[in-house]
Amino acid sequence: MGKAVLVTGVARQLGGRFVHRVQRDPDVDRVIAVDAEAPGHDLGEALFVRADIRQPTIGRLLAEYDVDTVVHLDVTGTPLGAGGRTAVKETNVIGTMQLLGACQKSPSVQRLVVKSTTSVYGSAPRDPAVFTEATPPKSLPGGGFAKDAAEVEGYVRGFARRRPDVAVCVLRFANILGPAADTPFAEYLSLPVLPTVFGYDPRLQFVHEDDVIDVLRIASREPRRATLNSGTFNIAGDGVLTLSQCSRRLGRPTMPVLLPAVRWVGSALRTVGATDFSTEQIRLLTHGRVVSTVQMRETLGFEPAYTTVEAFADFARSRGRGLLPPTVLGRAVDRIADRVAQPGPGRGAGGTGATTTHSGG
Repeated sequence: MGKAVLVTGVARQLGGRFVHRVQRDPDVDRVIAVDAEAPGHDLGEALFVRADIRQPTIGRLLAEYDVDTVVHLDVTGTPLGAGGRTAVKETNVIGTMQLLGACQKSPSVQRLVVKSTTSVYGSAPRDPAVFTEATPPKSLPGGGFAKDAAEVEGYVRGFARRRPDVAVCVLRFANILGPAADTPFAEYLSLPVLPTVFGYDPRLQFVHEDDVIDVLRIASREPRRATLNSGTFNIAGDGVLTLSQCSRRLGRPTMPVLLPAVRWVGSALRTVGATDFSTEQIRLLTHGRVVSTVQMRETLGFEPAYTTVEAFADFARSRGRGLLPPTVLGRAVDRIADRVAQPGPGRGAGGTGATTTHSGG
């Protein structure tokens, strides 16, 4: 008998794509695809079971199909269908608790892979330049998807202590981008005008959705060699982009807003359903976040096909032209920056006039 893989969160495009990918592995005998919502895409030969992971049904599925590998992708920042933020939090946290409880009781489960996020590190003014997997956050996330993910990881660590025989792999993804990305940050970058925090130009990392599928496949393989790729791993493409570079490459102008007013803008955007502009996302747009991917390469053995710049470029192509062509927007920003930097009347080279710097596109 080959492996039996249970995948949660298959109604989303990422879960659906992974289901298709894992079916092609020669050592996989069957795939059980689980979600509370019916997927709008084909799942190939996988067995789809409409089930809410917050309910005890998940335990019966593990036993009925003798599941040995669980890939938990139903940890997300955006709602699917009705329910909004409350339903998302319940699925993220309570659903994970129920799933882990079922896995703990199942003697057949040998491997658990959990989708998480680099948001668990938070974003603060005194953060290190680069986070490693062992770096504690300066301040714990106060709400939204980041807080959910931090709670989920806490429960996963507890499960790993109770079931040391199970290989547990937690993948902390940077902001996921690509033509089909449906993350909160992808929604933000799709706005016609990007609200930004006045005076800040954060450094950002991205991971392409194709690389997400590939690393999930690596993490879900070979349960008998669990110690080789168990643990927690940052997953991101090489390099960084600043937010100003992102806006210029998209051809989308920015709207700098004073920090106290950004929260009001975020509330207004959430009210009209434009994007999930959470407190944690505002902090990311203020202070940014960069993570080390050494362990991803050396321990997990994964090399992303896309850099941060390439992942962003593929996303930008899928979104079409912004309000302004990127070259025109770039030249306008350069001219404004040059004028601000030039000494004005009463401000010589040794004057007190402030200068601004900007990152090239």
